[in-house]
Amino acid sequence: MSSGTLARMRGVTKRFPKVARRRDRGRAFLQLLTGWGAPTATTVLEGIDLEIRRGESLGLIGENGAGKSTLLKVLTGVLAPSEGEVRIDGSVAALLELGAGFHPEFSGRDNLRMAAALMGFAPGELEAREAEILAFADIGRYIDEPIKHYSSGMVVRLGFALVAARRPDLLITDEILAVGDEAFQRKCIRWIEDYLGGGGTLLLVSHSMYQVQKLCRHAIWLEHGRIRASGDVYDVTQDYLAAQERRIAREAGMSPQESPGTLAGVEFSLAAVRVNGHDGEAPVYLAAGDTLAIDLDVRSREGRAPVAAFGIVRADGTPVFGTTSEIAQVPATVDADGLARFRVELPNLVLLPGAYSVRFHALDPEGLRVFDTLERGFVVRGHTRELGVVRLAHRWVQPAGRG
Repeated sequence: MSSGTLARMRGVTKRFPKVARRRDRGRAFLQLLTGWGAPTATTVLEGIDLEIRRGESLGLIGENGAGKSTLLKVLTGVLAPSEGEVRIDGSVAALLELGAGFHPEFSGRDNLRMAAALMGFAPGELEAREAEILAFADIGRYIDEPIKHYSSGMVVRLGFALVAARRPDLLITDEILAVGDEAFQRKCIRWIEDYLGGGGTLLLVSHSMYQVQKLCRHAIWLEHGRIRASGDVYDVTQDYLAAQERRIAREAGMSPQESPGTLAGVEFSLAAVRVNGHDGEAPVYLAAGDTLAIDLDVRSREGRAPVAAFGIVRADGTPVFGTTSEIAQVPATVDADGLARFRVELPNLVLLPGAYSVRFHALDPEGLRVFDTLERGFVVRGHTRELGVVRLAHRWVQPAGRG
């Protein structure tokens, strides 16, 4: 590996034998021992190529069952890959499963000593730093109670406190920051930010895109055991959220309706629609603050001037904004080709990053009946962790002193 590479996976595939029934386990075991016949297996990871460079902060995202936890276990050596190569060049601390490595019958202090020895603490090092570790964990008298009496949050406190004292080359966490009280989560995030500022390397698994965007510069989107996307954390997380919104919309039955304008003889129909000059069905990508330009060509069968309308909706169907040429009092004229052409520009787009759609409508001259509808998608990207749909103009003001 190059001097800047801390961890690398090449062509990693992981399969698990299918053992839904008791006899399946015996059959799979015999097949592994004798090498006769290929066990029936489920592929959880397939062809993973991953490189983590020193000082990098990488978020691993994906739906439940995508293979995220399996990837971490293969990377840390908990599981062996079925195919491929894994190489690590440096010290690694992994917080994967609550209580992993802790014996439930032993006290927190005894578990701390055993875990420290496994992590490579030198003789006397733990004793010198024990007070610091216990202060970070902040579990009080429970340190001398058996681990089985701990809450899940207390277990995390103890494990994270030990990692914080060790400051490994690579820290790997799997949803650990989702456990514990808010005060301890803030303490952990402050420590991670300081750790990264000092050149540490982080691999973080989380379902919180806000957390991933806050702590990571890059991200990998894992889907069905394969890497679907990797790159800048905002690009990857926003594409992932957009895909989730589209999936939710499909499951809710909010897929676009067939355009009635495809029927022969319709009085008003959409001859062409364009988003920022693009007339295809592929989503258009915009940056926050760009201009959104919408073009509608409405065909009028009898030469009567139609009304044009458009609406913007989020990918999950949430309405954002809509208007018509009648509301704006924009007159329409029909040219020699029987087309009324409309253009709307939305400058300095205030939409927050996410997936959206423009719905185009052709209406009668009275603006009462919808004759045709088409929909086109667009995606807004930007480096922000603000929440909601639009960015409202605002300012933070120092409150006046109280007398």
